[in-house]
Amino acid sequence: MHLTLIVPGLLLPGEILTDTVFDLTAPSLSLILGRGQRNDLPSDWINRSFGLTSPLPAAALRKVGAGGTASGEWICLDPVHWQVAHTGISLADPARLGLTEEESAALIDAMQPLFAGWGELSASRPGHWELHLCRSLLLDTRPLPDCIGFSVDPALPAGLDGQEWRRLLAEAQTVLHAHPINRQRESLGKPVANSLWPWGQGSLPEKLQTDYAVIWSDDPVIAGLSAQADTPHLAPPATFQLASGEILCHLDLLAHPARMHDALSWRQALLTLERDWLTPALAALKKGECQALRLIGTAVHGTPKSVVYSLVRGNLWRFWRRPLPLTDLA
Repeated sequence: MHLTLIVPGLLLPGEILTDTVFDLTAPSLSLILGRGQRNDLPSDWINRSFGLTSPLPAAALRKVGAGGTASGEWICLDPVHWQVAHTGISLADPARLGLTEEESAALIDAMQPLFAGWGELSASRPGHWELHLCRSLLLDTRPLPDCIGFSVDPALPAGLDGQEWRRLLAEAQTVLHAHPINRQRESLGKPVANSLWPWGQGSLPEKLQTDYAVIWSDDPVIAGLSAQADTPHLAPPATFQLASGEILCHLDLLAHPARMHDALSWRQALLTLERDWLTPALAALKKGECQALRLIGTAVHGTPKSVVYSLVRGNLWRFWRRPLPLTDLA
C-alpha cells in the first residue's frame, strides 16, 4: 500500500497558526513533519496526477462525477452568498448555504431565463450548478475555492464577454433578492443565495490516466477525474484502513474551519486527523503493511499552496531528525 493523503486547510497563515496551535500536541503529525521529506508542489499537481495539462474543467468533471454526461462545453454557475466585511463585499463559504434539492431547483427555474441565450442550467447536486453552453464564451474567471473569504470585486468575470456577464450577474442578484426561497431563508436566519459565481469553464478532457488504483474522496471534481480515468472512486472511510496499490485519499475535514477562521473547530479536526489517520498510518508504515506515506497539506487562504511530506519505513529510524512543532504548518 502506498497512501497519499490530501488535507485541504492543513496549512494556515503564520499569524493565525501560532495562536491556534500554541498548546496543541499531535505527536504523529510532528513526526511526519520532522522525518518526512518536505517538498513544495506546483499548483496544478492534481492535474498532472491524471495527465491533464490544461486547467481543470470543473463543471464538466462535476457532471460526470455525479454519474451524468458532459458533452460540449460547460461552466460552473454556483449560487453563493456575498457578505459585508470590513474590507468590503466578500465571498462567504458556499458550504454554509446548505440548499435543499427543492430550493436549488426553484432558484434554477428563476435563473434559467436570464442565461437562456448562453445555455441550459442544471445542478449536479444542490448548490452545484452547471451551465451547458450553447455558444462560445470568452470569459476569464477565478476558481470559487480560491476566492472564499476575499473581496469579490477583483475576481469578477473579465475577458471579452466579461462586461455582459457582470451585467447578467447584477440582474441575477435582483431576481434572487426578491425570490420567495430567499425571503423564507432570511426569515429563518439562514444565509441567502444572493449571487452566482461562474468558474471552471471547459470541455471534458479525453481519456485520462493515473497511477492510483483507488481514490477515496467526496470532492465532485476529483470524482469526475476518477471517472475519466476509469479508476474506482469511493467515499473516504471513517478511519485509516489497509488497501492494495496506490491509494489517493482526499480528507476535507479541515477546509471549512480553516476558511471560517474557526480555530476551535480546526483544532478538533486536526486531532481527529491525528487519531483516525496519521497515528494508524504510521503504525502500518512501521510494520511494513504500508510501504509509503505522502501527506499533502494545502492552504485555503490567498495564493494556492501545497506541500508534501513523504515517508518510507526507513525514514522512521532517522532519530537525529527530531519531530517538528505544528508551527511548521505555516
